[in-house]
Amino acid sequence: MSSCTAPVRGHRSSAAAAACPACSSRRSGYSPPRPYYPQPDYTPQSRSGGGASSGGGSISGRTRPRWSPSTSSLTYTPAEVRALTPVRRTVELRARQEPGLCDVFLCHAWDDRRGAAAELNNLLVAEGVSVWFSEKDIVLGQPFLREIDRGLARSRTGLVLVTPALLKRVDRRGVSDKELSELLARDLLIPVVHETTYDDLRKVSPLLASRNGLNTADDSMEDIAAKIAELVAVEEDLTAPLRSAN
Repeated sequence: MSSCTAPVRGHRSSAAAAACPACSSRRSGYSPPRPYYPQPDYTPQSRSGGGASSGGGSISGRTRPRWSPSTSSLTYTPAEVRALTPVRRTVELRARQEPGLCDVFLCHAWDDRRGAAAELNNLLVAEGVSVWFSEKDIVLGQPFLREIDRGLARSRTGLVLVTPALLKRVDRRGVSDKELSELLARDLLIPVVHETTYDDLRKVSPLLASRNGLNTADDSMEDIAAKIAELVAVEEDLTAPLRSAN
């Protein structure tokens, strides 16, 4: 059987088709064969900044949780949604019970106070999140541990910025370990892993490593701050005190 010359020479006219040994015998109108485009051997992945369908739709394995506004361009992995959902419930509950609380308590290593911790704090504040941050909330001369306790009690949820410096601090049973113990006792903790891995965290704190959270290896620090802002944002009616049933 003769081979069609279209893939090499093309059939852009009836004359070209007539010159083809495979197509010259056709008596009816000529329709050039469709070009063949091989399918890619990968599935394009959506970036976290890409859009998503409203109401919790998914794009390339990512999704939007119920608390994320329909106008948001952020998307979440299913693991992030599972990890953040109990924290969101706690945020909503505490917003009703204690509307005057700070949105977030930021737990970090002392060495990160002017680096990654300050960056995250500034990004959260720019998103409208109220943050308890030791660099600004511990007054000089005040008992450090007492102020930490007060900050924990006055915050709806907690972030722990997991960095190489914090891993060293936790391993040495420093102040950060005390903060983590209090936050881990309730559904208040969101780990933010930065410049390290969960494998490294597991070596010094298996309990903390068991909590999924956010990771700067997957999202930028700006996107992480925006996700936290969505998580802790509550409607005005949620902040009203609970009415007693009569």
